[in-house]
Amino acid sequence: MCDSGIPKPPKTGAELIAIERERQMSKEGWTAAHDDQHTDGDLARVGAIYALPLKYRKLRYVELWPLSWSWEWWKPTPRNRIKELTKAGALIAAEIDRLHRLSKEG
Repeated sequence: MCDSGIPKPPKTGAELIAIERERQMSKEGWTAAHDDQHTDGDLARVGAIYALPLKYRKLRYVELWPLSWSWEWWKPTPRNRIKELTKAGALIAAEIDRLHRLSKEG
């Protein structure tokens, strides 16, 4: 609720993704330097797995999961589709940032 007693509107998808990306960095410790080590599109691939609807994810996610990533980082929330899409967006945003940094270096 706002101070006026009027409920706050829900956050937009972009806002939720930015909040999740900040959480990944501050709570999980994923830094730009860490993200830069994932050069095979792994960040986007894991984001894509989270973005898949559950009925499709069950078919292939084990095959798509990066071999270099520990399974302890697979934290699905199948009963909260918005949370899963938020994770997906944050991982994809991390990949976009990594590519931006790479293009500035080259």
